Amino acid sequence: MEIKITKDYQEMSELAAKEVAKVLAEVKQPVLGLATGSTPVGLYEELSKMELDFSKTVSVNLDEYIGLDGNHPQSYRYFMNEKLFNHINIDKKNTYVPDGSLADSQKAARDYEELLSKLGRIDLQILGIGNNGHIGFNEPDRALSLPTHVVKLEESTIEANARFFDSIDEVPKEAITMGVGSILKAKKIIVLASGKAKASIIKSLVDEYVSTELPASLLKFHPNVLLIIDQAAASLLD
Repeated sequence: MEIKITKDYQEMSELAAKEVAKVLAEVKQPVLGLATGSTPVGLYEELSKMELDFSKTVSVNLDEYIGLDGNHPQSYRYFMNEKLFNHINIDKKNTYVPDGSLADSQKAARDYEELLSKLGRIDLQILGIGNNGHIGFNEPDRALSLPTHVVKLEESTIEANARFFDSIDEVPKEAITMGVGSILKAKKIIVLASGKAKASIIKSLVDEYVSTELPASLLKFHPNVLLIIDQAAASLLD
């Protein structure tokens, strides 16, 4: 795992955007794996300003809340439209987010994994990391699912995401997420982390051990992972 430490969130976002731009320049029909949450917002702002050509790009998002359709302001489909897709020349028919509105969420998860299999690859996967070490919505557990699946969210994750809702009671308790196996199939993975609140989990990630209780640690099995963190997130590293 390669580690790059930037002075601040802005520099982290700019560096990540340059990595995305490289893929767009090098791959004819790139497939990007995208993340939501506050961490990648700066990255998406930078990409929107760079006048890159996304016309041949396909995107696949990591996850979506169960019970929210794409028009809900807190859905990840809505987030992606507002933060990125509305500002670049990507064909929205080529942007994929798990469908959290279907009555049969298990089928929605299977259908999404089938889509990933048909695409055959993700050229670059963007990840954030939760305070408990989750990637996507793969929460700490004794065992983790490899393909896209339905997951019950940890209380710590619900509490962390409550800031996006009017009350914690409105935060969905389940989500559809790419599994760790789906994520590890990407050719390259970039993990972003910013701020002192992430310093402890980044220290744990960089330590030598691997455990399903720290899902992000499984990324150490991947041959091409770039961890981009600002100085605050790196503050507990030796």
